[in-house]
Amino acid sequence: MIDLHSHTTESDGTFSPQELVSAAHHLGLDALAITDHDTFSGYEQAKPFADGLGLNLLCGIEISTALGNPKTKTVHVLGYFLNGGPADEFRDWVLQMQGARRDRNERLAVRLRSLGLDIHIEEVNAIGRSMAGRPHFARLLVQKGYCSSIQDSFAKYLDESAPGYVDRDEPSLEEAIQRVAGGGGISSLAHPIRLGKRNHAEEDELIGQIAGWGLRAIEVYHSDQTAADSARYLELARKYGLLVTGGSDFHGGNKPSIQLGTGFKGNLNISKDLLGAMMA
Repeated sequence: MIDLHSHTTESDGTFSPQELVSAAHHLGLDALAITDHDTFSGYEQAKPFADGLGLNLLCGIEISTALGNPKTKTVHVLGYFLNGGPADEFRDWVLQMQGARRDRNERLAVRLRSLGLDIHIEEVNAIGRSMAGRPHFARLLVQKGYCSSIQDSFAKYLDESAPGYVDRDEPSLEEAIQRVAGGGGISSLAHPIRLGKRNHAEEDELIGQIAGWGLRAIEVYHSDQTAADSARYLELARKYGLLVTGGSDFHGGNKPSIQLGTGFKGNLNISKDLLGAMMA
């Protein structure tokens, strides 16, 4: 069993890189990918520890992109670098995205204060450090008693449809796919169920369009997706010649219902054969 989608404290997870590797080793995973948002720091910290345990740790990243222009929806892309890590040019581009993240965070703190919430960027950075993001704002909202849970924080203030939401300067989906390819990686459309297309024909058409931009894979198996969803995405992978990826999207305590490796209520059991196809 493998898990190709997980997060550490270097982005919005609650397990340190070493704790995540230890948990994966304890579960007996054949391979783990760390896919923190906009950073390779978690992977780089975890790699020596994983090597010591004999765990196959894969270099990954998750990138937030804009689907439309003007922006209509944020879509996440996973990048996997299985042959020595990303090129320097890609790393430089990631640093630019980190700057855009910090700018958004400052504007988000101002927006929340305009809504009567005593939230300051220094407090958020104390929780999220250099890679603070909306989950860290959510934790602060809970700590200060404004919300009852992380989920409540997003519903009331932080989701795209909530009053506190602030846009981030995101690359287009097409650009991100091309950047991953240029950096020597494999791009995968993360949790396609979140595209929000209830009409399957429209979903098919959109994924076909994205495949035409150079997408290499699709996350067929994910904690948010039912067996029927996965079967549909597997058919689309075959239709558009895409590789298949899968992962729990583990965040530790920030998503307590999601377990490493096995997902939501055991809905995942991802074969290591998928990794063999990716490596080939």
